[in-house]
Amino acid sequence: MSDPKQGDTHHARSNSMTRPRISETFGFFRAWLRNPLRVAAVAPSGRALASLITSEISHETGPVIELGPGTGAFTGALIKRGVAQEDLALIEFSPEFTAALRLRYPGAHVFHMDATLIETAHLFSGKPAGATVSGLPLLSMPPRKVQAILAGAFQKMQATAAFYQFTYGPRCPVPRKLLEPLGLEAHRIGGTFANLPPAAVYRIRKRPKR
Repeated sequence: MSDPKQGDTHHARSNSMTRPRISETFGFFRAWLRNPLRVAAVAPSGRALASLITSEISHETGPVIELGPGTGAFTGALIKRGVAQEDLALIEFSPEFTAALRLRYPGAHVFHMDATLIETAHLFSGKPAGATVSGLPLLSMPPRKVQAILAGAFQKMQATAAFYQFTYGPRCPVPRKLLEPLGLEAHRIGGTFANLPPAAVYRIRKRPKR
């Protein structure tokens, strides 16, 4: 027969783990209500999407830039993949999310700034990043902003590095007419129905020289 005290302890632990998730979701929802064009969804990204968008990244990738980390769902997945907090540059526009990220990931480099200004940020003492992970709602942004974000991110990365972007839409959120002038190409690396809503992830890279 099970010990009722152990049951109470398990219930308490379960509640203590659930409360932060509820609080995180509520905080995300409030941020979305304040500025729906800047926040990609009404709730934080799920584990399945976080796992997918970080699936090609490891400790061997080197420094990683994250754009629009929000509550840190992708950040946590990157750390699980072996990326050290010191090798993370988190670019976040929301002051509430910025403050929360600094508390949650004290070793990471957290920047309170617009992602379109990434070109001006001094990251990793000038060392080029090995990847960029984006949680930005590119579909709701003007083309010139999307181009500025991509151009700035690729200036901060190694020549062979990739930019990972998720979308809830049926195709790549960055159309070819924006990719081609920057010498970029996109490939879908997978999708997940476990996320709410279902999402897909694209890898954007510089086109190989022929």
